[in-house]
Amino acid sequence: MAKDTATPVILWFRKDLRLDDNQALNAAHHSGRPVIPLYIREPQAAGTGPLGAAQAWWLHHSLAALDGSLGKRQGRLVLASGDALAVLCALIRESGAEAVFWNRRYDPSGMSIDIRIKHELEKQAVEARSFGGQLLHEPSRLMTGNGTPYRVYTPFWRALEGGCEPEPPLDAPAKLLLASQLPNSERLESWKLLPVKPDWAGDFADLWTPGEEGARKKLHAFAEDALDGYKQNRDYPARPATSMLSPHLALGEISPARIWHATRGLSKRVPATDIVHFRKEIAWREFSYHLLFHFPRLASANWNDRFDGFEWRNDGEDFKAWCRGLTGYPIVDAGMRQLWRHGWMHNRVRMIVASFLIKDLMIDWRRGEAWFRDTLVDADPANNAASWQWVAGSGADASPFFRIFNPVLQGETFDPGGDYVRAHVPELRGLGAKYIHRPFEAPQGVLDEAGITLGQTYPKPIVDHANARNRALAAYNATRDAA
Repeated sequence: MAKDTATPVILWFRKDLRLDDNQALNAAHHSGRPVIPLYIREPQAAGTGPLGAAQAWWLHHSLAALDGSLGKRQGRLVLASGDALAVLCALIRESGAEAVFWNRRYDPSGMSIDIRIKHELEKQAVEARSFGGQLLHEPSRLMTGNGTPYRVYTPFWRALEGGCEPEPPLDAPAKLLLASQLPNSERLESWKLLPVKPDWAGDFADLWTPGEEGARKKLHAFAEDALDGYKQNRDYPARPATSMLSPHLALGEISPARIWHATRGLSKRVPATDIVHFRKEIAWREFSYHLLFHFPRLASANWNDRFDGFEWRNDGEDFKAWCRGLTGYPIVDAGMRQLWRHGWMHNRVRMIVASFLIKDLMIDWRRGEAWFRDTLVDADPANNAASWQWVAGSGADASPFFRIFNPVLQGETFDPGGDYVRAHVPELRGLGAKYIHRPFEAPQGVLDEAGITLGQTYPKPIVDHANARNRALAAYNATRDAA
């Protein structure tokens, strides 16, 4: 018996806030049925909405942008709050919909919710279909030759690169049959996703334009201007050499296939090494989700349980100084202040500040992961956790714990002129390159000329790096010997 084409299909948006290259949307479109676009604000315990306050700001603007795109097609986005299954069942009863389409998510709580929903809908004879497209690979299918999950990045990359090229991304339908009769929608403003009193996100808009159109513009600008030289330039935070696509990816305003596709056909003007290196960054996100899929406790438990016995100091005042960018190490402080100002931090600096927290201050990596989760607009349950465990040495294919970044040398190597520090630590702007990363060694006359009083206008180092390094290595050796 053929489906009644007048019966609507519910298109459930989650972290796929786009019309372009949206497999669920494409299927809904080709079903020939009118589409009800829906976004559900699920309970926080579900873990499927914004991961923190910074990403909530982004979500507000992304939902508004998606609603605007649907408006151009004579439709609108329906907003609802509550348990996803309850919301869907109520909407099915009200609309008469006989199908719900969505794109798969891969975080543990999200997957368990989706399994339950699909089972319950099918019991009600409602068609429930899920689609890929949020990743380049399906974690349940890409396995080693032994049929086990990948634990090391390089073989994972080879398998991903050596497999079939991702299918070309799907363009958004030129026309979309949207349901003319839609249920009442909650007002986006009532969700109170934006900060007020104080508006700590006031500078976010200087750097970001949330939404699908903003993502496409970022991708175009990167492919045209910054991909050439990417491998060399990406480690220097003062250079505009990164794609800045991570927050758009985090909420699915652009698909990884669309980004991958944009690098095709560029080898005549962009060195292949730059293209490959950028693709490897996309693949790191894929690897992170591979790890999360097969190790659901990635954000809360050491992948390598040998680290369970590590004795953290967890000093509260040190943690507060790190969060506020007041450690006395300029490259660390610049990164943490960039994070607070723009909800984002350059990737090289993320590694530096993470190493400093974990190894210089000996504060549990999970506290750093939680802070990033709340303050990053690109907060991602897989990338965030996998990267923190990588720095801590406790994760899969991790950097060894004894690789401890010297924050002064890192600053001098990757911000040799001090431009990045001056951009985010204004009290140090008067220092020249010689002392910008080591103000605690500057002669008094140099400090006076720059208007700096250590301990007052800028903090003295909260820890001596050499001593802290020895302390961290001793703790690591004790843990290793006890294992």
